[in-house]
Amino acid sequence: MKTVGFLACETTLPGAGRRRGDAFEHDMMVGALEPAFRAQGLELRIIDWEAELAAFDGIALALLGTAWNYQDKPDAFLARLDELAAKGVSVCNPPEVVRWNATKTYLRDLANVGARTIPTLWRETVTAKGALEALDTFETDRVVVKRQIGAGALGQELVSRGSLPPPDWEFGHPAMLQPYLPAIAEEGELSFIFVDGDLSHALRKLPADGDYRIQSLYGGREQAHRPSTAEADAARAIVSSLPFQTPLYARIDMLRAADGALQVMEAELIEPYLYPEQGPELGERLAKAVKKRIEQP
Repeated sequence: MKTVGFLACETTLPGAGRRRGDAFEHDMMVGALEPAFRAQGLELRIIDWEAELAAFDGIALALLGTAWNYQDKPDAFLARLDELAAKGVSVCNPPEVVRWNATKTYLRDLANVGARTIPTLWRETVTAKGALEALDTFETDRVVVKRQIGAGALGQELVSRGSLPPPDWEFGHPAMLQPYLPAIAEEGELSFIFVDGDLSHALRKLPADGDYRIQSLYGGREQAHRPSTAEADAARAIVSSLPFQTPLYARIDMLRAADGALQVMEAELIEPYLYPEQGPELGERLAKAVKKRIEQP
């Protein structure tokens, strides 16, 4: 029986101390994958990605899973993936994909090949003056300030004309600034889950009342979504435009613009939550795709 490593982290692993508020999503992913992998003759081994390298002995393939603290130590994370690849472990998604996807400037690459993206200002630092300049540039009343290397909306800021930060405020990370788009609270963010390039399922994510973040950490909620042909094609176009071979998994997050077209918010290729509760066939799809990769000569 081949063994597949599912990389977790110190705050998603059960019994590893204080768990993240969304660590239940780790449990749901593992619960969906374990029986499906077993049915394909695969054993799933849950491992902290920061464990001693010997903990990965015997692993045929490593899924990046719920390594949700990688953004705080990206160099160490990439070094570990390189170590695994050097051991002959197939890493999904591969280190070169992670390097490209870890910094959100990859959105510029997608825009350069025709993808529709949200207007963005890229800054190495953001001050209160810079936030005001972004409000003026976008001719809007609210802008969202995000980390260029970040996940799960951690550290994100919503800046509005009516509530500007103090003059000495500084964001503290290389940042991207985008206009707040009302569609996030009206229609919600649409996520499309792909396995080996095939659409598995889609869902709609909405923020809690009075918030703009759609993650469960902040009270966000999800519901299954049956995409139209146009919506599915828009998401497929993003997968097709990625500058490497089709990844094992991808989550394409999109938001509707004022003219009705979908814009890509994120192409999540590192350790995205894949929402098995909205895609009951996800475990089987992923298990079969993993087995195929392991068996490839």
